[in-house]
Amino acid sequence: MAAPLDFVDTHHHLWDLGRFHYDWLSGEGWPGHTALLGDYSSIRRDYLVEELLAEFATANVVKSVHVEAAYAGPDPVEETEWLQQVAEEHGFPHALVVFCDIEAEDADAQLDRHCACDNVRGVRIRAHPDDVTDPAFRTAFAALGRRNLSYEQNASPGNLVSGRDLARDFPNTQIILGHTGFPLERTDEYFQRWRTEMAELAEAPNVAVKISGLGMVDNAWTVDSIRPWVLSTVEIFGVDRCMFGTNWPVDKLFSTYADLVAAYAEIIADFSRDEQEQLFSRNAERYYRI
Repeated sequence: MAAPLDFVDTHHHLWDLGRFHYDWLSGEGWPGHTALLGDYSSIRRDYLVEELLAEFATANVVKSVHVEAAYAGPDPVEETEWLQQVAEEHGFPHALVVFCDIEAEDADAQLDRHCACDNVRGVRIRAHPDDVTDPAFRTAFAALGRRNLSYEQNASPGNLVSGRDLARDFPNTQIILGHTGFPLERTDEYFQRWRTEMAELAEAPNVAVKISGLGMVDNAWTVDSIRPWVLSTVEIFGVDRCMFGTNWPVDKLFSTYADLVAAYAEIIADFSRDEQEQLFSRNAERYYRI
């Protein structure tokens, strides 16, 4: 029997609700999130690194990437500074994808403050814009390339293809599509629309994709129900431009950590060992420089 695969989790969160404010994790939560996730009261509590590391231990996790968690306080850099301290104390996470309003007047200064933390590798904004030709957005986007920061495209079908055009215009900036393109429906028609847009996005060689977050719409997912989305993504982007993430602890609502990682392993079990290692760890190490 082959040794277990090392796993690099490319998409997880931590939050300390006594330290920072997150609107969507406060009180009764957000109705939109409840409509998407169901009752998510079980994750509206502190989720700290000690708990995450215990879950990592069930799936041979060797490195991880933290993605900003919709912090709603006055200064997102304070979240980044806290996470850097966590990383220095516990050895995880190895890379940070931070939030910055890149079109704000103080965006350059804020990016520099983020980048003072050694583990910062990329930026995610709240939603990928409808118009990437807007001069203000393009000026702001250029600031990422000057700092060797990746851009995490946070978009669903209907707004995926503009990422290809943005990538072509900024060929030296790495774009990483989050959550498998965040498909919001599970009909055959929608699947074909998603495939078409993913294929157009993949035309730009500087776009990679994280396979994650599939449980947020498919709350009762099974290996068979997520298999087409996983295999289609790898088919479209190629083994060398895909990587896995868990979206923990959000997807903790729908499975155990070990079961999700095992599902990924089962779906790609017929791939070569080299391809499996690319998808499980090596691509993530390359894209996030960890």
